[in-house]
Amino acid sequence: MNWIVDNAHSEAEFSVKHLMISTVKGRFKTLGGKVVFDPANHTTSEVDVTIDAASVDTHDEKRDGHLSSPDFFDVAQYPTITFKSTSVEKVNDENFKVTGDLTMHGVTKPVILDVEYGGQGKSPFGYTAAGFTAKTSINRKDFGLAWNIAMEAGGVIVSDKVNINLEIELMAQPDAVAATV
Repeated sequence: MNWIVDNAHSEAEFSVKHLMISTVKGRFKTLGGKVVFDPANHTTSEVDVTIDAASVDTHDEKRDGHLSSPDFFDVAQYPTITFKSTSVEKVNDENFKVTGDLTMHGVTKPVILDVEYGGQGKSPFGYTAAGFTAKTSINRKDFGLAWNIAMEAGGVIVSDKVNINLEIELMAQPDAVAATV
């Protein structure tokens, strides 16, 4: 079955250690994409998601501006972050390992998402929805996001490890509509 990401009911969040002592979280407000998913036949599944890098939101305009700059996402040159699956492995009825190519800041690297399938349901507005939670961690330096400042007492301002958490709701698309999405 063909699906599209419901941006209004989906979240792409990240978290990093700040000053080596606390965790700062952020999210991207705009994401979309197409998914082919049949829980009865996961081998035909495909994921193709795009995030608007300029939609970064950490609840601090100055930090968001810095994250949008060439020091980090460089949204003028690399306006999107994309994920395209290369394989889907079923762990059990609710859990999958989705391997794919993450492209960020002009660099593409393979990542594995640990995905939990929340199920499907009919919305009161007439469409069928499906829910997923996905998690992974990446090293931001692998994607050319190397800006940092060493602290006098040791450590750095921003950790290299970035935790990614996705809460995704999909909307089923009739086959004729899905072909044009």
